Amino acid sequence: MDARTAQSRRLRGNLPAELSSFVDRNRERAELKRLLATSRLVTITGIGGVGKTRTAIRVAAEVQRAFPDGVWLVDLSVIADPCLIAEAVGQALGVQDQSARPQSDGLAGYLASRRLLLVLDTCEHVVGACSSLVETLLRAAPGLQVLATSRQPLGVNGEHVFLLPPLPVPDPAVSPADRELDAAVMLFAERAAAAAPGFTLTPGNQDAVARLCRRLDGIPLGIELAAVRTRALPVERIAELVEGWYSDESGLLSRAGGGRHESLRKAIDGSYALCSAGERMVWARASVFADGFDLEAVQEVCGETLDLVAGLVDKSILVLDGPGSEGRYRMLDTIREYGVEILRASGEEREVRRRHRDHYLRLARRFDAEWCGPGQAEWFRRLTLEHPNLRTALDFSLSEPEEYGAGLELAAALNYFWFACGHPREGRHYLERAMALAPAPTPARTHALWVCAWICALQGDMLRAADYADECRPHADVEARGWITYVMGVAAALRGEPAKALESTQESVRLHTNGGDPGTGLFVAMSAQAIALAFLGEFDRAAAVTDEQFELCDQNGEQWSRSYAEYVRSVIELMRDRPSAAVVHARSALRVKRQLCDLGGNAMAMDSLARAASALGDCERAARLFGVAHRLWEAVGLPQMGSPDLSASQEWAEKKSRDVLGDQRFDVLLAEGMAFAFEAGVAYALEEEAAPAEADATTDWAPLTRREREVAELVAAGMTNQQIADRLVISRRTANTHLEHILTKLDFNARTQIAAWVAARFTC
Repeated sequence: MDARTAQSRRLRGNLPAELSSFVDRNRERAELKRLLATSRLVTITGIGGVGKTRTAIRVAAEVQRAFPDGVWLVDLSVIADPCLIAEAVGQALGVQDQSARPQSDGLAGYLASRRLLLVLDTCEHVVGACSSLVETLLRAAPGLQVLATSRQPLGVNGEHVFLLPPLPVPDPAVSPADRELDAAVMLFAERAAAAAPGFTLTPGNQDAVARLCRRLDGIPLGIELAAVRTRALPVERIAELVEGWYSDESGLLSRAGGGRHESLRKAIDGSYALCSAGERMVWARASVFADGFDLEAVQEVCGETLDLVAGLVDKSILVLDGPGSEGRYRMLDTIREYGVEILRASGEEREVRRRHRDHYLRLARRFDAEWCGPGQAEWFRRLTLEHPNLRTALDFSLSEPEEYGAGLELAAALNYFWFACGHPREGRHYLERAMALAPAPTPARTHALWVCAWICALQGDMLRAADYADECRPHADVEARGWITYVMGVAAALRGEPAKALESTQESVRLHTNGGDPGTGLFVAMSAQAIALAFLGEFDRAAAVTDEQFELCDQNGEQWSRSYAEYVRSVIELMRDRPSAAVVHARSALRVKRQLCDLGGNAMAMDSLARAASALGDCERAARLFGVAHRLWEAVGLPQMGSPDLSASQEWAEKKSRDVLGDQRFDVLLAEGMAFAFEAGVAYALEEEAAPAEADATTDWAPLTRREREVAELVAAGMTNQQIADRLVISRRTANTHLEHILTKLDFNARTQIAAWVAARFTC
């Protein structure tokens, strides 16, 4: 393995792969990278369609190796509620802080010791909330840098604003034979060749391409919309059409404005004019979708056929991602905004948005009904894809008084998505909004009350959990009573009151067995009953409950609830002093929880594996697993769910391993575990890999600290001390000090020796 391959394996983040070529922007990219070397916040501004997102992603990819904790993209175009911006950032980073503290506090704590680049894309519609969050995070996290895209600056102190211009266009004063290809012409040629294989620039068509690029002011989106016409028309005819768009002063949806904004507007007007009446209608109606949507959704919401959808894909109004039945359609933001205007002008916006909401309400009802069964992983995947549309449906419902009831039902029907799939904070946000707007007693409100009580108990907010339970009881049916007693039992267990917990959970089991929820409701109540019995020292009774739950879950093909029973059984086996059996059950739990993004569940299973390794005498492995668990709990927010029983057991096991290894060795291994990426940590815990690559890399870099390692890498990249200081946002004196420490620790006397040593770390 060469150094470049090894380096790429260490890169972290979620940047998407580029689906089409990136043309030019060399000067702009160089300037943006220079700004990132000196500023912690850089905002790319510019008109719609000018390429802010593509440029930001390309630049972020090019500087990725400078950020050991990764480069993370947050798409804010699908966020309408400013209260959910921090939630969106947390989801991108994998920080599912489930506590009741503000999400910004959890993010600040998570980022405080990390060095990473956050790419906030499309901030203009929530610029106030973005500004506040960015300022909070930059103050709390000295290693954080932010690259934002927005049609207006964020207005944060220290912000460097970069206005992204359109692409250079040909100078009409220079003859085609004497000029080099401008970026706008290159973009047209590449997109035209993709749309119509065989297209090439020739002396005969180059002048026409130059004319249309100038007329479109070098705006990439306008050029791409024109280029797709090469599927049906010669480029000379396309140039004539573009000229015609500008000679028609009426416009299809004329509005005040001019300059480059109007150039893009005319280009989209021209594409709209070339659509059939049916295609125009689908364009407008499909604009209510957030992010992607599938064919079933577009047919139900837009009421039209595949032929019209295919026509819009052919015209690049819709983009199809993925093959066959797995494919999802999406619109660029500028195209969607245009469609919303058309829809609003038609007077049918509210009706189409209601259809959109009803489609996702039906989906949520199916999800709620079918969750307890073999399809949980598929439901998780599907609702994760539809998450932006679910938010849009909820936001519409909670903005229209006539729709409040449907919004409340939708929020409550998603209860397993909120709880089991990693979104409890967002679920509570929507549930509380909906209940405040629809206070009258209804079955949907009763459902929402016990779901919200459940989430509050998970967050450790026991007072609010009790309040919601009390409000629910007078209107509760058998199922709701079963859930409320379960929640109260969990709350008692987490307070360290196992006797009260056992009383409540036994009642919950009885209610669910006799007319309540004989599926998930019964199963989670049985897990809570078993843990209460274990805390009371009744291990055999507790194990018998989990055995019964295993059998019932298997009969239903249910995995998520079964994984909790597996975790509880691992705790029981640890209390019985059977650590080998505990490992088997904890790994079974972890295999399911990793599929469902149940971060709290992953952390609990990792705790059990760490304690079991300590009990088995494998203290080095235990220390790494404690590190993995610490990192997971850091993202969750409330270690061991606040349980004094679990916390005491964890502390005892950690102390045992620390006593065996000594503080220095234990801390080194703990740091290795905390450095693992999520999947690497899970793979290590399941022994799918002998040791994750990142653990090997961390060990190989001893005796350097993490910061010294960063400095060494930058020395190897050929940077001066001043450049290193600029990159790491430290003083030159501090950079000099780090370099001196590196030379001393490695017994070197030259920078070239450091570079050679770094290269060896990346060579297998």
